[in-house]
Amino acid sequence: MRLNQLGWNSFFDEHFAPLREQGLEPARVAIQHPGLYTLYTEQGERLAHMAGKFRHTVRDPGEYPAVGDWVAAIIRPESEQSTVVTVLPRQTRFSRKVAGEETKEQIIAANVETLFIVSSLNREFNPRRTERFLLLARESGAQPVIVLSKADLAEDLTAYLEEVRGVVGDAPIHAISSARDEGLEQLRPYLGENRTVAVVGSSGVGKSTLINRLIGEDRQAVREIREYDDKGRHTTTHRELIVLPQGGLIMDTPGMSEVALWEGTQGIQESFEDIDAIAENCRFRDCRHKTEPGCAVLEALKSQAISKGRYESYLKLQDELEALEKKQQEREWKQEGRRTRFNRSLRAKKAKKK
Repeated sequence: MRLNQLGWNSFFDEHFAPLREQGLEPARVAIQHPGLYTLYTEQGERLAHMAGKFRHTVRDPGEYPAVGDWVAAIIRPESEQSTVVTVLPRQTRFSRKVAGEETKEQIIAANVETLFIVSSLNREFNPRRTERFLLLARESGAQPVIVLSKADLAEDLTAYLEEVRGVVGDAPIHAISSARDEGLEQLRPYLGENRTVAVVGSSGVGKSTLINRLIGEDRQAVREIREYDDKGRHTTTHRELIVLPQGGLIMDTPGMSEVALWEGTQGIQESFEDIDAIAENCRFRDCRHKTEPGCAVLEALKSQAISKGRYESYLKLQDELEALEKKQQEREWKQEGRRTRFNRSLRAKKAKKK
């Protein structure tokens, strides 16, 4: 494989230059296994483990290699296993807070130019969830593209499109049916040599089926939707970067039942430009748009210039982001406290030896 086939560009080449002088080779993470990685290299696929020195310097889970990352590695053609020495800086990073109560970042996709946010047009249709995915996508630095799957099941496609447009603003929207091979040509311009696309969405919305159609073969496991409730059944269990026969790469990801924010200030501003523009006319600069007098947002809600659902989603995301920032700050304080206590203990031991 040539590096440019795998998404290599001048950004990564610049950051890799000093590592090349150390005899290391560039590789891209294709699959993350427990304790191992499948890498794409110029010499083909290689299994690799993480160097112990690098593992011990990692301070946050988000610093570990993720699918899509470029890494500097020791490639051993004669051996079954190579070694990941370090991770190169990321151009884009699509991430969320890990599911549950832990305040940690989970990298879903690294170094992708485009994110296909897939939502199915059946009983699973959820514009608020699409709104969340879009917010994370805009925070990542990648281009978000809304893919409305299972269009053959939509009773009123025009109504669906209007509802989604009210949520996603100027993001591109494409309605497709993988079952009937309809609308897929709309997606091909996003694919191509030296480009990487990640496919994200909830479980059962048709991500793997879509990827199979774009690849041209049934590579990803899929299962039919349940007839009694239209729900697709989750099949993808890990993230995987796939080289497309026509050039470029596409990443399959497991369905996400929880779309928790990790970062979101910029994403909220871009996703709710209409509400932010209205908020400029609020009487108070620090207006929270809840009960304050002279709130332009509340007036717009009253006049139905903005919908109740969009207003409530805006407040909920703002509150969630504030709570997350507080937890992140508390976590940093605890980590700093542990480092301080460790350094004091180390200095005390050295002083005793003297």
